[in-house]
Amino acid sequence: MASFTTDGVSIAYDDIQPPGWNTAIILIHGFASNRNEGWKRTGWYQAMERRRIRCIALDQRGHGESEKLYDPALYTRENMARDVLALMDHLDLGYADLFGFSMGTRTALQAAMDAPDRVGNLILGGVGGKMLEGRQASSASTMTMAEAMLAPDADSITDPMMQSFRHFATEQGEDLKALAACSQSPNTPLDRDAMAGLAMPLLVIAGAHDELAGDPQDLAYAFANGRAVTIPGCDHFSVIPHGMMKAAVFDFLDGSMDFEMR
Repeated sequence: MASFTTDGVSIAYDDIQPPGWNTAIILIHGFASNRNEGWKRTGWYQAMERRRIRCIALDQRGHGESEKLYDPALYTRENMARDVLALMDHLDLGYADLFGFSMGTRTALQAAMDAPDRVGNLILGGVGGKMLEGRQASSASTMTMAEAMLAPDADSITDPMMQSFRHFATEQGEDLKALAACSQSPNTPLDRDAMAGLAMPLLVIAGAHDELAGDPQDLAYAFANGRAVTIPGCDHFSVIPHGMMKAAVFDFLDGSMDFEMR
């Protein structure tokens, strides 16, 4: 395991450099996941390597093999975005594509807004129009994610989506107390003007049955160069390993697919 320290927090990462690579991408996983589950097991490492793309994936703070923190104030978008940019500095990487999934899209988006000159292409996966509505728009549950993470056991959780996240976190061996703190981070609403000002090519991609995301096109319209793809037959979890998602992402990176533009 490779790791580095930024702001006193230890961050674990992988850096796969295929021979002859000429572009780099940073993969940023979602809530309760980690770099191995979100990207390696689902085939993204191998797919990037076959295309000679340098593939860098980190465990976001509080997840995987990175340091566990229990103060919600340490999990703001700005803090997590700084981890990504600090990783680029650590690797002497001035410029890269960013690919975030679910919670990782917020990290990727914030990093792009904080340092737009360092981001080539920006990919936001597992999100859609609901991202513009705020955190609570994703679920009608009266239970918070923190309550789900700290419940005595998963069977005591009645909301199916919350229960699925709790099962997933437990299966990954994640620190439930750290995840509860992460879910309570005091994040402010996204800056719509800053989003609209991003000039890089941007792809929003989600499954057609992703109830957490909403319509990817609704979010793509918020950006100057936003494009959208919906993957049929997939929900929030099944879209990540799907071959159609990989094909769409690589077509986007190649600039070889026609997208609906605003």
